[in-house]
Amino acid sequence: MTFPTDATIHSAAGDNLRTLDCDVLVVGSGAGGLAAAVTAAYHGLKVVVVEKADVCGGATAWSGGWAWAPGNPLARAAGVSEDKETFRTYLRRVLGADYQADRVDAFLEAVPHMVGFFHQKTSLQFVPGAKINDVYGGLPGAGTGHRSVGPKPMNARRIRPELRAKLRHQLYETSFLGMGIMAGPDLTRFLSASRGNPRGLLHAGWRFGLHLLDLLTHRRNMQLVNGTAMTGRLLQSADRFGVDVRVSTPARRLLADGAGKVTGAVVGTPEGELRINAARGVVLAAGGFPQDVQRRKELFPHTPTGREHWTLAPAEASGDGISLGQSVGARFRTGVESAAAWCPVSLVPYRSGRTGTFPHIMDRAKPGSIGVLRSGKRFVNEANGYYDYVAAMLAATPAGEQPEAWQIADSRFVRRFTLGMAKPLPVPLFPYLRSGYLTKGRTLEELAVKCGIDPAGLKDTVERFNRHAASGTDPDFGRGSTPFNRYGGDAAVTPNPSLGPIEKGPFYAVRVLPGSFGTFAGLDVDGRSRALDDGGRPIAGLYVAGNDQASVMGGHYPAGGINLGPALAFGYVAGRDLAGAVEYEDDGTVPANAVPAKAVPSESGAAVGAERAAG
Repeated sequence: MTFPTDATIHSAAGDNLRTLDCDVLVVGSGAGGLAAAVTAAYHGLKVVVVEKADVCGGATAWSGGWAWAPGNPLARAAGVSEDKETFRTYLRRVLGADYQADRVDAFLEAVPHMVGFFHQKTSLQFVPGAKINDVYGGLPGAGTGHRSVGPKPMNARRIRPELRAKLRHQLYETSFLGMGIMAGPDLTRFLSASRGNPRGLLHAGWRFGLHLLDLLTHRRNMQLVNGTAMTGRLLQSADRFGVDVRVSTPARRLLADGAGKVTGAVVGTPEGELRINAARGVVLAAGGFPQDVQRRKELFPHTPTGREHWTLAPAEASGDGISLGQSVGARFRTGVESAAAWCPVSLVPYRSGRTGTFPHIMDRAKPGSIGVLRSGKRFVNEANGYYDYVAAMLAATPAGEQPEAWQIADSRFVRRFTLGMAKPLPVPLFPYLRSGYLTKGRTLEELAVKCGIDPAGLKDTVERFNRHAASGTDPDFGRGSTPFNRYGGDAAVTPNPSLGPIEKGPFYAVRVLPGSFGTFAGLDVDGRSRALDDGGRPIAGLYVAGNDQASVMGGHYPAGGINLGPALAFGYVAGRDLAGAVEYEDDGTVPANAVPAKAVPSESGAAVGAERAAG
């Protein structure tokens, strides 16, 4: 079995389009799309992936890479055993009326098998999130670790150069001069270097020295971590299983037969339009609609023109998958708690004229910083999830006003931790001050005037916060009261690792705006990832994964990784369903002493890979 080259693609009868035949066509190359492609190819299907951008990975490549995967086999291998009813209890409390039992059950059933499959059968190796807590630790069923998995870092030298060229780079704003830093021990060692810790300095020096060498020899980041590691490992797996991955190939329109079954799509290529016939079906995984200005205007609060929002998704995530699905009758489900996966962001001005978007993930929970509105008043538990920060900002903003907040910190904080894009010692602050990204004031009142914050309000807020922080309490918002809060703080600070006074001038502020990682509204699906029409009936041949799919969390954010976890799980489910794999082949466990196997596809998949490798 071989894939035809462009030179051998034949013309379709009845039109002038070139034609390519396959079993499965996947539209989009983020976690959901690649998970579906790898799974289907492993089971022997001939798979084509088309990507609108000139690189693969979508928003996944720019993410932290962690996937919420409760009940995963790595947890079991570590001796942590929780039953599905515990997970259901937690999700019922968080999701409330948005809890869909059939889809939640399908997700929880698939997760252990999905993690075991990728970890043992493909190049996507995982590391456990042993200390990553669910956001709402006070609720029944909340977890305090081992419910998340992340991609094991990898060196891009292991990816063949032609495929490596299709890999999206690390998001610059979440890197250090293009070098990715993985949450966990890697980040902890980097932060300890700012305090002069010898081991931290050695680690940071070694990592950054290798990065400089990579830039000189390969002109790109080669130490793949977080989302780039997930994308790189999935791409490598797809390549080994014979998946035909095509970039700069946007899907234009879906094809269907007389009975309404989706049978493929017409895609754009540099050489003109191409008809791709997919005998088994099509998977839509084009990244949702975070860059669709019109849909943002209709569905996002405080966005009267659709442009008052800043997303961390690539420009190509403009709703193509949603539109394609709607064109054949798929239902666009907007009745969720939130249409977007909120994240607080700050805008980073560069001397080139470009403006970057920085996600405030970790700095908010560190001791010695608070978030305030124009009034100078706090509005949220800053150490809670990023979703909660933006939701509270939106709720506190009167109609007709631009939602905005400021993260305030003192001089000790900015030299010890990150404040947005600004890095701790030994990185200087003057570039961020010169560009206007950071605002500095000798006193809190001076800082407030420069930012347009009420000076008296800010002074009163900080004085109240400091009084309680000294005793490790936050009577206003309960900051530091949950394992999630405390884990995001600084373990060296007592009695509350998430609370510290703001008292040593000069003082600093960064303006924070509402942003998102992606969207929660999407095409309605069943537990098998099949697109549903307005009557709730599956559309033959059409599957949905990733952010094109309406979130199984109903627009809520119970834990970090609730985008990538379901994307991988439902992509895996779609790939299996397309291949006709009814029963799971394993029990969803990984032996404690298991060594991940090299990617070994099923027999027919191996034949595809071998023939491609032979040219």
